[in-house]
Amino acid sequence: MKAKSLMRRSLALLLMGWLTTGAALASERWVVLGGDIAETLAALDADINVIARDDTVVHPPAMAELPSVGYLRQLSAESVLSVKPDQVLAAGHAGPKEVLAQLEAVGVDVATINAPPTLDAIADKVRAVGQLTDRSDAAGALADALDEKLDRLANLPTLPPTSAMFIMQHSGLTPRAAGRDTAAHSALEAVGLTNAFAAMQGYHSVGAEALARQAPEVVIVSERGLAAMGGEAALWQLPGMALTPAGREQQLIIIDDQALLGFGPRTPDQLLTLRQDVEALLSAPTSAQLSP
Repeated sequence: MKAKSLMRRSLALLLMGWLTTGAALASERWVVLGGDIAETLAALDADINVIARDDTVVHPPAMAELPSVGYLRQLSAESVLSVKPDQVLAAGHAGPKEVLAQLEAVGVDVATINAPPTLDAIADKVRAVGQLTDRSDAAGALADALDEKLDRLANLPTLPPTSAMFIMQHSGLTPRAAGRDTAAHSALEAVGLTNAFAAMQGYHSVGAEALARQAPEVVIVSERGLAAMGGEAALWQLPGMALTPAGREQQLIIIDDQALLGFGPRTPDQLLTLRQDVEALLSAPTSAQLSP
């Protein structure tokens, strides 16, 4: 009897310890900085403790409705501390770095997930977030699935040579196009398109003369970017656009720029969707397939 009583007491103490630990974890307050990190947390079902985010977090919708502490690259310690966080999970380009150091100095745990802005790094980012949130098994499975999709995309048949223009601007009469060393350039290459403005680096405004000279055959723009320009009719009326093959044939693909260019868990599927849209536009045999 004494042994059974002792065992029951031990089990009760162990259970109490689990409940105490669980309560402590549930009461933690996390701030997430970076749309890709936020999407990864959500994909791993590890976002229950997130109570605030930065302006780049627009997905999932529930997280986008949380209070914002400012723009990812222009944070202030005061704004972050105003939500009383215990933990900050930050993308590698969050900053200024001095602000993150200030947060650590006052006792906030800051975990930074450093990853290059490449498609190959998406899976590594997922695994890193999984380790930080005790979701290593789920993260490993998700990372493998994302790598499989990117491998499938890389092994699709070659498209007919096609030049494309990726417009990043959300207003104005001079389109802001993506050059090399940008996420948009990587996306174009990944689906088999040639960036019409690869000769320039970064994002730059391009005038009518440059449009006519580079002659993109397809225009790719985000839905919100197109709306800010005034819709599709306004796009084709941009100076010089009528001088391009894309303008003459009105070859347009509308994308979700956050999903496509965020290099998070949604990116591989968005790339496959873009590839499908390109194949449909070019009347090429459909080879890209999304996972069930």
